[in-house]
Amino acid sequence: MLLSLLLLIVLPNLITSEDENLPAKPNIIFILADDLGFNDVGFHGSAEIPTPNIDALAYSGIILNRYYVAPICTPSRSALMTGKYPIHTGMQHTVLYAAEPRGLPLEEKILPQYFNDLGYTSHIAGKWHLGHWKLKYTPLYRGFSSHVGFWSGHQDYNDHTAVENNLWGLDMRNGTEVAYDLHGQYTTDVITDQSVKVIANHNSTNGPLFLYVAHAACHSSNPYNPLPVPDSDVMRMGHIAHYKRRKFAAMVSKMDDSVGRIVDQLRQSNMLENSVIVFSSDNGGPAQGFNLNFASNYPLKGVKNTLWEGGVRAAGLIWSPLLKKSQRVSNQTMHIVDWLPTLLEAAGGQAALANLSQGIDGQSIWRSLVQDRPSPRLNVLHNIDDIWGSAAISVGDWKLVKGTNYRGSWDGWYGPAGERNPYRYDWQSVVKSQAGRALEDLKMLPSRAEQQRLRAAATVTCQGRFAQGTSCKATAFSAPCLFHIRDDPCEQFNLAKQYPDVVIALLAELERFNSTAVPPSNKPADPRADPKYWNYTWTNFGDYQNEDNEYAIGDLRSTLATAKTV
Repeated sequence: MLLSLLLLIVLPNLITSEDENLPAKPNIIFILADDLGFNDVGFHGSAEIPTPNIDALAYSGIILNRYYVAPICTPSRSALMTGKYPIHTGMQHTVLYAAEPRGLPLEEKILPQYFNDLGYTSHIAGKWHLGHWKLKYTPLYRGFSSHVGFWSGHQDYNDHTAVENNLWGLDMRNGTEVAYDLHGQYTTDVITDQSVKVIANHNSTNGPLFLYVAHAACHSSNPYNPLPVPDSDVMRMGHIAHYKRRKFAAMVSKMDDSVGRIVDQLRQSNMLENSVIVFSSDNGGPAQGFNLNFASNYPLKGVKNTLWEGGVRAAGLIWSPLLKKSQRVSNQTMHIVDWLPTLLEAAGGQAALANLSQGIDGQSIWRSLVQDRPSPRLNVLHNIDDIWGSAAISVGDWKLVKGTNYRGSWDGWYGPAGERNPYRYDWQSVVKSQAGRALEDLKMLPSRAEQQRLRAAATVTCQGRFAQGTSCKATAFSAPCLFHIRDDPCEQFNLAKQYPDVVIALLAELERFNSTAVPPSNKPADPRADPKYWNYTWTNFGDYQNEDNEYAIGDLRSTLATAKTV
């Protein structure tokens, strides 16, 4: 009895003491670039576009050198939010257009909702692109507490209008309200200002922060001004001869400045020491004029919306003081679907993973990253698009490509290679950048010699000759192509004839995945979406209808009357 009494007195004190010693859940900051190429950041070997803030995070964190995403915007964002391959959510074919009456399925539990269950407060700044035809598909109805940004896939960076299929409308929101007051403010600055504001106003006593920073940069804008950026920023890129590449570089540099401001605000708010920061592109870069853009995936093959490495292998990194073995280049295989379970484990451990929805494709690689262990991911489904007849899968070091997109017209290698001489790289700018100074304060920025070693290790090079293999002609009617990606990251040498058993095995794995696919959810454009009916704004047009699926007459008359005054 005496022992029982002692336990009743002592045990609660022991539990309280133990709880007090538990580390606070880390703040999670996920920064997603739009259409950034593999060769558009300094830490992958380029000395052309200055990205000192991103590079500072890369050198002091973990460079993800074998990191994959979906080949285009909406599929990648759906994979990030759900932890599922796009073939399992119906988002596998092209992008979601602003006039489509669809969105990421509502039955899918998504990243901010998981974080909210763990006591986080979730915010988004920037691009959504996962559906807005009804409000219930938009960010504030899917777990985010605030949103300043846009719903569709792109916009002009100054007037914030989006042109799609000859339809034109304003697309900038503060919550669910049209943000007319932000007209003329550069989109990258709008997203950055909101991100900094969220961090500065965050009250840690209410729990940790999840902030999703989804940049518009460096996606092209409307056809009349595809690469909008202030002239003063373009002039800073005077060392780049090609004018369009120079403008693209200025857009990237503005985004890099944004990263610096975000890291610095985390420092000022005393949140940096307990944060996890992820930086990622959503897909490969649109090079050589693709999408009126001028990114570079050099020396990788292909562009955005192709299944070659240049379309699906992304620039990515993770930074955190929680990473015991950082300042390294990781060749652990990872896919964008893995972020959901990986970050949940970082936030709540194994207990958080127990609440994951059934059937996710993502795997947590948090322990692999923290302790530098082999990745549990053995295969990567790059995509299956039965409408276009293309598919690709990687298993171990092997990659199978079946069919092609754009009838093979973007199946080559595209520049510009840019300046890659390490002696031309501005090492001092890394230390002087806002992120660099913040990381120096934490004693986390490695020496220049170590930075040089990391940059060299993260630079992909391709051999001009190989002992075997032929060129690949991937068409709807040709045989699949096989590559050994570790030895041939540039997909120069098709080994399908040399290793027919590997081809058969990977085709079987591809068929296994395809047997689980749901049909693509793409829908024809809905005439009700035309911005001219909604005061020339892109809006939640599907909410304005009666039981017969027609317009509510009063709402339509009011809207048309308003539109005539513009």
